[in-house]
Amino acid sequence: MSATNTRHQTNGLARLRQTTGGELLAEFLGTAILILLGCGSVAVALAGLPGSGRQTADFGPANWLIIAFGWGLAVVFAVYAAGGVSGAHINPAVTLAMAVRRAFPWVKVVPYWIAQVLGAFAGAAVVYAVYYEAINAFLQEAGTQKSGDVASFSIFATFPAEYFGNGIWGPLVDQIVGTAILVMLVAALIDNRNQAPQSNFGPWAIGFVVTAIGLSFGTNAGYAINPARDFGPRMLAWVAGWGEAAMPGNGDWFSNYWWIPIAGPLVGGVLGILIYDFFIGQVLIARETPFGVEAPPPGRVPEPTGEAGTKTSSEEPISESRPPQTSTSE
Repeated sequence: MSATNTRHQTNGLARLRQTTGGELLAEFLGTAILILLGCGSVAVALAGLPGSGRQTADFGPANWLIIAFGWGLAVVFAVYAAGGVSGAHINPAVTLAMAVRRAFPWVKVVPYWIAQVLGAFAGAAVVYAVYYEAINAFLQEAGTQKSGDVASFSIFATFPAEYFGNGIWGPLVDQIVGTAILVMLVAALIDNRNQAPQSNFGPWAIGFVVTAIGLSFGTNAGYAINPARDFGPRMLAWVAGWGEAAMPGNGDWFSNYWWIPIAGPLVGGVLGILIYDFFIGQVLIARETPFGVEAPPPGRVPEPTGEAGTKTSSEEPISESRPPQTSTSE
């Protein structure tokens, strides 16, 4: 290969990384890290510890703590890895919510989604390769075949709790509510007008949000709260031989479940950003004061300002029974 061709290829890669292509690479890797550590924690709790000889007694509900904190830490380090390049959406619901908010270009939404799903698939493939023997030992111990086995499939993707039966609305509402909480709190944590974390602590705070959702809303439907997190590993599980448990998502008490962890989070993400902006975001905008005017402390209503942006004088003090009127400007 000539030096000229090498230089052209290098320049092409540089241009790719400087544009949206670089953001897509970051979303791919960030989502892959999310799945590597998240699905890896489920593999540890389900198959790794019991089959390795390192677990001398049944952990019972404590296994859920491994999973909840595993996913929370997975989010932390995925955001640290990709945040400086792509914003670390690592979740199609977040990408859609930011676009609805007009804080993200619509033209990038589908490319981000594709990168996120591919990253999730790749991360799940690595988890499957690493835990291949552990999964086979788990299946052998349980005396079941991989195809259709929901328990081992749960390492990769989600399914609804038995008490929902074959109902749709329970799991769907769960995914809407869980993702709305996620996006609403992410919006709060990245809003510098509010009390955003300082000193690069933001990824930890977001990870704690995911941990909290897992501990409080996780058992209904596995708290996918992320279409890529569920669909990418689900496709890997389908390719790897889990059959109908993966696609279309059939089990003893549920059927055709695959679309719920996609539709629910997308709806919930939009609701979450709208709720935050209505109750907090627009309030912060309304409280913004002109340059040179001291902003009121939290919990205080701003004093009225004149057209020049200075505080207007008042002939009489404002009584608590008559709240001050704030001026508005377009």
